[in-house]
Amino acid sequence: MATGGPGQEQRQRMRPAAAIAAAVVVTLLSALLAGLGVLYFGGDPASTGQGAVPLPGAAATATASRTSSGTTSSAEPPTPSPTRQAPPSASPTRQTPPSASPTRQTPPSASPTFRFQPLWPFASVADAAEWQRRYRDGGDQPWHLDAEQTALSFTTGFLGFTEIDRVVARSIRGDDARISVGYESGEGPASVAAVIHLVRIGQGPDAPWEVVGTADSTLTLERPRYGARVSSPITAGGRITGVDESIQIDVRQAGSERPLGTACCVPGGGQRQPWSTRVSFRGADAGAVVIVASTGGHVQDVERFAITGVRVG
Repeated sequence: MATGGPGQEQRQRMRPAAAIAAAVVVTLLSALLAGLGVLYFGGDPASTGQGAVPLPGAAATATASRTSSGTTSSAEPPTPSPTRQAPPSASPTRQTPPSASPTRQTPPSASPTFRFQPLWPFASVADAAEWQRRYRDGGDQPWHLDAEQTALSFTTGFLGFTEIDRVVARSIRGDDARISVGYESGEGPASVAAVIHLVRIGQGPDAPWEVVGTADSTLTLERPRYGARVSSPITAGGRITGVDESIQIDVRQAGSERPLGTACCVPGGGQRQPWSTRVSFRGADAGAVVIVASTGGHVQDVERFAITGVRVG
């Protein structure tokens, strides 16, 4: 008895090829989905953090479009649209000749709103503009134009972390800067204690740098929410990676040499383990307040820190 015609034999030969093709398709799809997952979820969650984010509802800053002359760039003149011709009247009306050159569109006025929470050294755009006037008149405090010097002054001066005394790395793109500050650990390269996020505040090529937060990685400060209005006491919290860590929380405000409140010492350790504590403070004026989380004790008193900015009043 015949076992089958030529068509059946051809189908039997095609089955292995179809199975191999299906396996290749599944493999390619798996690789594609894995790549999309890395892009969507941002890769390793322990990598350097995002830094401060613009406050909800804040308008774009006046620093967004600077020119070398210090003014915002104006829009190109609009393309003239054809004018509809009116029907002829009994007596011809003399047509007004077009101007020799098109009128340049007036640029919109720059908004004084700053998109981030100003933390240090200026309390507002107006304060930054006042410094700009003094600088233009007599060169007052030129370090405000240097992102690295501003980050170090914030760390050693405002925060009082005098052992963290050097810039380890830097990334400056336009009006945004990420300055890694750290210390000499004695073995190998310098250690990074924090990545300070700075943004230019105000208008013009001499707009100064302003500290607006930190880009956190192994020590994060996620509560209270950035830019939130708070009152005492507050709950501070985040995540930490390390061994035998002891976290201290300080509440600071520009104009005060001492912390307005302190909570110590919160134990922590492991891989991105959550931590949380409550801290009370008093004596804060209405305006920005800086929450500082720090840990250390292995090599020096402060080895890592993170900050966030909130408002009182």
